[in-house]
Amino acid sequence: MVPSHSHNPPGDARATAPALAQAIEAALAWWHDAGVDGDWIDAPQDWLAKPAAARTAQALPQPTIDAGPGFAGGAKNWPNDLATFSTWWMSEPDLAPAGARRVPPAGPAAPPLMVVVAMPEADDGEHLLSGKAGQLLDAFLAAAGLARDQVYCAAALPARIAAPDWPALAAAGLGAILLHHVTLVRPQRLMLFGQNGISTLIGNGSPNRPTHLPSINHDDAMVAVLWSYDLESIVARPALKAGLWSRWLDWMPA
Repeated sequence: MVPSHSHNPPGDARATAPALAQAIEAALAWWHDAGVDGDWIDAPQDWLAKPAAARTAQALPQPTIDAGPGFAGGAKNWPNDLATFSTWWMSEPDLAPAGARRVPPAGPAAPPLMVVVAMPEADDGEHLLSGKAGQLLDAFLAAAGLARDQVYCAAALPARIAAPDWPALAAAGLGAILLHHVTLVRPQRLMLFGQNGISTLIGNGSPNRPTHLPSINHDDAMVAVLWSYDLESIVARPALKAGLWSRWLDWMPA
């Protein structure tokens, strides 16, 4: 009688398959615990894409960037008062593609807080941050004891465009324009939402690590700065709200 064995011969697929399955499950569990809840690839994919002809017709144009010192008229021609700057922001050709719908900044000068997003949100109407992201911001401000009309809201770009080339925009001078805008507003504190674009423009912070910086030095003034993920990401992932609120509490004076 041939003795029976409880183990499988080396290399037997029946032994390998369960071990491989357990390894895969363990790896997936680790990444899930780390907060990774989806598959990611480098190339963006539009799951709701329309047929090619319709997509071409509705594609957002890209800005033509003049990387020379004359970008947006050159720094010597940028308006030096807030009212004139707001008008210029809505008409300067270098700042957005022709025909793109621009959304103006809004709020008082010298506010307790200035909020900057990379560009208008997808569902914004005539006013900046008037969609779901704006509702989230209003709820956050209310919890912080602020109302929207006390806060100056602006964007680094006046119009929403598809996949902005942030390094090229930074080289052209858009970051300098953003800091000039901050100088004109004169806020006590500054919140920057959407790090991938804004951090490239002003050369501060890590785009993947939301944190707060001590200050931005502009026009011989120091403004305390808090970075965060873009508001659309926070809407989509409510768990990010707790981290933002915690950093806000740490950031505010006692």
